[in-house]
Amino acid sequence: MTTFPWPVTATDEDGAGAAAGDFASRLPFPPDGFQRDAFAAIDADHSVLVSAPTGSGKTLVAAYAIHRALGASGKAFYTTPLKALSNQKYEELVATYGREHVGLLTGDTAVKPDAPMVVMTTEVLRNMLLAGSDLLEGLHTVILDEVHFIQDPYRGGVWEEVLVLSPPAVRFVCLSATVNNATELGAWLRSVRGTTEVIVERHRPIVLRHHFAAHRRDDDETLLLPLLVNGKPGTEGLRVDQAVRRSLRGRPSQWQPRGKGPRLPYRTPLRTELIEKLTSEEMLPAIVFIFSRAACDEAVRQVVRDGVRLTDRGERAIIRRITERRVETLGDDDLGVLGYDEWLEGLECGVAAHHAGMVPVFRETVEECFSAGLLKVVFATETLSLGINMPARSVVIERFTKYGGAGRATLTSGEYLQLTGRAGRRGHDDEGHAVVLWSSETAFAEAARVASAPPPDLRSSFRPTYNLAVNLASRFDRERADDVLRRSFAQWQARRPDLLTVQLSHRVAVLEELGYLDGWSLTPSGHRLARIYHECDLLIAEALAADLLSDADPSVLAGVVSAVVFEPRRARRAGSGAPRRGRRKARLADRLGEKRLAELQWRSAALEHVAERIRSVEEVHLVPRTRQPSSGLATAVASWARGSSFETALAVAARDVGDLAPGDFVRTVKSVADLVQQLAHVATDPSTAASARAAVGMLLRGVIAAGLPTP
Repeated sequence: MTTFPWPVTATDEDGAGAAAGDFASRLPFPPDGFQRDAFAAIDADHSVLVSAPTGSGKTLVAAYAIHRALGASGKAFYTTPLKALSNQKYEELVATYGREHVGLLTGDTAVKPDAPMVVMTTEVLRNMLLAGSDLLEGLHTVILDEVHFIQDPYRGGVWEEVLVLSPPAVRFVCLSATVNNATELGAWLRSVRGTTEVIVERHRPIVLRHHFAAHRRDDDETLLLPLLVNGKPGTEGLRVDQAVRRSLRGRPSQWQPRGKGPRLPYRTPLRTELIEKLTSEEMLPAIVFIFSRAACDEAVRQVVRDGVRLTDRGERAIIRRITERRVETLGDDDLGVLGYDEWLEGLECGVAAHHAGMVPVFRETVEECFSAGLLKVVFATETLSLGINMPARSVVIERFTKYGGAGRATLTSGEYLQLTGRAGRRGHDDEGHAVVLWSSETAFAEAARVASAPPPDLRSSFRPTYNLAVNLASRFDRERADDVLRRSFAQWQARRPDLLTVQLSHRVAVLEELGYLDGWSLTPSGHRLARIYHECDLLIAEALAADLLSDADPSVLAGVVSAVVFEPRRARRAGSGAPRRGRRKARLADRLGEKRLAELQWRSAALEHVAERIRSVEEVHLVPRTRQPSSGLATAVASWARGSSFETALAVAARDVGDLAPGDFVRTVKSVADLVQQLAHVATDPSTAASARAAVGMLLRGVIAAGLPTP
């Protein structure tokens, strides 16, 4: 784990030079030029945008900003886009400053919110700003980590709301992966935050070597060829393309899908062959990116089954100690459902999977073991590349295409940069390695083109929400509210002064028709909506207005609420390898009984009717329609809240929606608990509020609560 290796010592009275000197003297290496430039901007009381490659040391700039904020007796907030990343940053700060000085706010977790430095998800800070929270008093500096998330289609607007709505005195330190239009982003930041220094660093502190791996059939040899030579496609790799084209002569010229077409002179290296090659070239530890959770799990099973052993006796003993400490709060039944023995076998062999389908305590154990140098190969989905601190000597991209909204497509230059940014560990490696595996789907020249392409432009995804609309109405007159929207990055890029204000007008029309706004004034329902922070904010508010949750059993309430959280696409039909134990008894042991089950069903059906009414109004007013609720997990969540075992809850889920990864169930239940907690605060009906308060504790137990930081 990376730590911030200094406590705060210098104060503003000591002067900026003394603070910077004291800070730098505690570093294990001298700061790079871009870091010194950022320190100077912070010393000058300016905001700063740092765009730099992954692993280049942007976090050091955040550490210095915290150092200066605390030295000025102010508060520092460190925000990240992901709960997992917030938890990691929290532990890093705790290791430096002590648990008593650091807080954590992630929706389902609140630890010392009054601390001088608080780590939080960016959504939490946005919600605090909209609510006018007392915790904002004395706020000096905000670090916006992974600010390139501003283009995320689901949550990107949160960053813009934070930057536009924060008090003028707050300084921002914005940390971004390499983007092509940092200057444009910086110009917008100046328009909303005042003087802002833009610092762009394209140089990686650890040189990155790009390779191409293919297995030659003629001599049964795994080749590791240069993908790029002086920024150009390597000639040896181009010869591979030529050989493949010759073998296809007289046949369709396009690259063939896997398993189709003639026998080609090259094939993709087997995973065991790849590991042997990386071992012989001293290129371990490695992260192998596979864009499939199931394939990550199967890769571990495969290499263990094939006899791969990458650890010695001492390392295996340490791995077991770490693992046993991490899972000590889980019972044997839960560990059995999670496949603990098989998972531990892989860890002790030095290999593991890492993806969002794993329960957090397993995923965090993998992160700790890998960061300690105990694991040599981790098979991961791309979620690992999103800020989690797990650098490796090598990064391998097993397949150069992945599924997206429009089907299977070649990786973009931005995705390639994000994935390969994990290669090269500062202080450990002289150079990092990025390895692309040969595939019949993608030519060598195409992989080289993507690897050498410039980073993409950052594009805004901000759109006004119902919650933002009522909060604007509660704080500003209409003209000022339109002004706030005109200050967004989306408006800056659109070059049309009316784009966002027109979208707001459409939302306002819906809110007026449904009784949340009277002209530009909030009704009692509008005040309630202003405190609901969720993608389906209006649906939740309408459910409360219709007393749909009144007098509900706490477990039933949790089940109904799960319908606005659960994403059906995460479920798979039976046969995908998710835990199966206990499925036969699921019908008998869901712990709900006929009365609660009937109540859950009619309340869920009523929620769907409410959603349809909202969607019909939205269609009239040209507003993107609210997502339809999905009650597929309602019985499983209610069953868990009633005290069923984790095994039974997963079995009920499998019965109702198909096999669901344990990590997805845990994440869904945590999100339900977060939303239910909001209901406990905003519900005006006493029975609904009481039921919601009871449901939170019923949900956050066992596997769901494992690994959560405690106050």
